Amino acid sequence: MEQIPAQYRYALTPTERGIKRLFDIVASILGLIIFAIPILICYVLIKREDGGPAIFKQERVGRNGKLFHILKFRSMRIDSEKEGPQLSEGDIDLRLLKCGRYLRATHLDEIPQLLNVLWGDMSFVGPRPERLYYINLIKENDARYDYILQMRPGLTSFATIYNGYTHTMEEMLRRLRYDLFYLTHASFGTDLLIIFRTVQQFITSLFQPQTEE
Repeated sequence: MEQIPAQYRYALTPTERGIKRLFDIVASILGLIIFAIPILICYVLIKREDGGPAIFKQERVGRNGKLFHILKFRSMRIDSEKEGPQLSEGDIDLRLLKCGRYLRATHLDEIPQLLNVLWGDMSFVGPRPERLYYINLIKENDARYDYILQMRPGLTSFATIYNGYTHTMEEMLRRLRYDLFYLTHASFGTDLLIIFRTVQQFITSLFQPQTEE
């Protein structure tokens, strides 16, 4: 990565990053215990619908450009991207499994990412990890994307709370601006607030499912 301008340097000190990582480890272990039964239910529902693998793995770009495989409960048909990468069409996407529609709307499909957090690929809070294909498209419009790679990608983010999920390039560029703001204003208190807001939205979505990415 090229020399980073002072105005785009990650706000957290090395000590604060260590505290953030310790929090991620403890919280992800607790999360896996709390969600043990929902994880089992999601696994069974997906397997019963089409017999395919319940866990979906996809290559994403992490901190410092390192590639990793993000984990999700599979919400789409196995051949959903046989013609190449495609942005989701939300709740009307015909590639979605029947149970996948609810998993996405409630964000339950994201639960396996607790393992990504535990392994160090991700953090609880940080920019949502993107595929290299879309990163290259974003950088054609705004080269500042490289700056957010100073951070571990997150299970939730400042951009997700205030910008929602992205379905178009315009939304992706707006999300990047939110991520750059978080980069330079990050703090443990901010992370706790984002996590609190995420939990609120998650509980609401269980009873009032909303379309997501």
